[in-house]
Order: sequence, then C-alpha cells, then structure tokens
Amino acid sequence: MRLNRFAIPLLVASLAPATLAIRSACNAGTATRSGGYERFQNGTRAAAQAPSDAEIRDRSAKLIQNQHHDDEALEQYERIEHEFDRTSGMNPRLLGEKMFRVVPNGFGTFKLPLKTDGTPLDAVEYRRQLLAWKESLELTAHPDDWKYKSVDAKWQKKKHERAELVDAIRDAFLIKWVAQETRDGRLCDVVELEPNPGFHPRSLLQEALARVTVKLWIDRDTNQLARGEAHVTRDISVGGGIFGKLYRGGVFSLEQSEVAPGVWLPARYQYDFSGRKFLFTFEQHQYFEASRYRRLGPPKQALEVVQNELAGGKTFNGDP
Repeated sequence: MRLNRFAIPLLVASLAPATLAIRSACNAGTATRSGGYERFQNGTRAAAQAPSDAEIRDRSAKLIQNQHHDDEALEQYERIEHEFDRTSGMNPRLLGEKMFRVVPNGFGTFKLPLKTDGTPLDAVEYRRQLLAWKESLELTAHPDDWKYKSVDAKWQKKKHERAELVDAIRDAFLIKWVAQETRDGRLCDVVELEPNPGFHPRSLLQEALARVTVKLWIDRDTNQLARGEAHVTRDISVGGGIFGKLYRGGVFSLEQSEVAPGVWLPARYQYDFSGRKFLFTFEQHQYFEASRYRRLGPPKQALEVVQNELAGGKTFNGDP
C-alpha cells in the first residue's frame, strides 16, 4: 500500500466507534477523576463523573451505530471544501488556496475544482467536470458493465478496509476516560488512546495504530465524534521503509459538526507532518474546511441534479 497522507486522519475518524468500548481493565485509574472538577474551555466548571460499565456498553453500541450511519450518509451529501497549504512554524505563511465542490458519484466522491488562489475555474472546464460527474453516476445504473464492476470492486475494497480498521481498534488500544469538556457549547467526554502492546496488526493501516496516540472528544448527548487528534510517536514505514516513511512528530486533527438531525460530518481537518517518499523528503502542512453540506440522495437522485445543472446552462462564476 502506498504512503497516503489521508491514512492517519482516516484512523482518527475510524477510532470513534471504539472509544467508549472501554474494558473494565482499561478503566482502572480513572476513579480519581470521579466527583472531581474539570475546567471547561469557556472557563466554567462542572463535575466530571467517570461513566459506569453499563453506561459504557450502552453508549458504545450507540456510537458504533451512529458512525455507520454517518459513513453511509456521507455518500449522499455534497459539500464545499477549502484547501489551504501553508508553511510550518509559529507564524505560518499561506502558500496556496483551492476550493472544490465535493460530490457523491456512487463510488465515493468526485471533486470538481472551483477556484485556485481566488481565480475561478474556466466555465468550459467546469462543464466538462460536470459531464464527467454525470457519466460516473450513469455508470451506477449498469451493474453488469465491466467498468462498473471494476470501479465498484475498488470502492467496496476501501469500505471493507475501513470496517476492518474499526474492528481492529477494539484490540489495538488501551482506552482511558479522562474528563468532560465543552466544545462549542456541547458537553463532551474526553478519552485518550494508547497503543496496546499485545495487539498484532494484519495490515499497514493496522500497523500504524501501534505508532500513534489519540485523544478524542465524544459529544455526550448524541454519542458522536466532535474532535479527534492523532500524534505519530514512531516512524511509520511503507514497504519496510523502501517506498517511504512518515516521520514521528506528525499531528493530525479532525473536527465534526451536525449537518442534519442525527448526521455528523467533517467540518475541518488538518495535517502537519514530514516524511520521505523513496529518496525524497517532504513536508505537508495543510488544513481543510468543509461547509455547505447538501443532501443529494442516492445516485439516481444525484444524477437528476447534475442533469438539471447541465440543462440550465447557467454561467459559472466560481460558485456552484
């Protein structure tokens, strides 16, 4: 598997379903927090009570169910995504900015470029991108077509790998409830995940689990992931280090928000890491902001949307 800059952020998002499946042994040591007080982000205080085993089991089941629901919902939503490249350091400098319209295509998502450094994409090129999106959606209506089978096989493989990763997380980490904290006015449980020395990974992504520590904020009312941070504590190698390596010290974060009743999707994610691809070293410092989520529905309904846009022929001005 190639070195993929999105691998660790995927881990952060995938970790959510396992965070509250805290085994009793992993919950040892949290009693000192019970009945104590934690300072909220907005300066107020509230009692921080460690959850009971029964509550943990109940909320764990709901969290897993919610995560699966969110994953399925994401396949039917479009969004506007801003990509910012910057330098590192205490006073980072913006290097470039891009804006995309990210749309579902029946096999994941399709990115339509909108702007680069403030300059809108040419209207003719944007229409060509719409036609490519339309063709992808039309392919979903022909499951016997060899192209459909090829593309769908790759998409199903990605979904299967994600599901396996979620399952592996149950054994890959020792999980500890830490505190309660408010984020954006919502009360969250804060949990920390440390690699389990007894875990035996079966893939590159699973191996990466043993080389990161994670901190998560779980919305207490909805059992949804509000924020996650992953810190790379040991180098992550690809192909024994021959193909590439992600160096220790990398930091990845993900924030989610409620875009519709019961649906939480990414609002911001950020990468700050360095590595090596073959003989060449590199650094990546990016953050992405996602907004304007709109449900398009399954491929058949999304196809109607793009068909109407193409038929309308409205002039493109940099916005969808």
